[in-house]
Amino acid sequence: MNARMKNPAMVLPDAMKGIQNIYKAMYQGGVSPQILELVHLRASQINGCSACVFAGVEGAKKHGETDQRLHAVAAWREAPFFTDEERAALALTEAATRIADRSGKAVPDAIWDEAADHFNEEQLSAIILMIGLTNFFNRINATIEEPAGTSWN
Repeated sequence: MNARMKNPAMVLPDAMKGIQNIYKAMYQGGVSPQILELVHLRASQINGCSACVFAGVEGAKKHGETDQRLHAVAAWREAPFFTDEERAALALTEAATRIADRSGKAVPDAIWDEAADHFNEEQLSAIILMIGLTNFFNRINATIEEPAGTSWN
């Protein structure tokens, strides 16, 4: 399986520089890398991006995630493996990723308030940027049909 073209962020090197700066800022935002990786994985699962799901699992493992927890991310509400903080981040991820699935507010106040109870503004910023950037790459990968396991290096 081959992609239709190279990733646009690799074709336009200045785009990748900007993206790398966003990633750097996110990981300096005071949120554990494990939570950021769970956020990335869950958004990618929702969007059906095999390349990002694959990369998300690999990234999470590098940050110490267990297979048990990774296997349960898609069903995090029913799984006993996640903290209240992680659940708040995952709920925010789902709401912000599934914007078109809701009538009314894209992110309901109850979900926002729960996230804000666990994270300060800097941390919320890092999580929101991870959600947005993941959705950005999910859409690029869906468009170019990026296969799972592809390395951009």
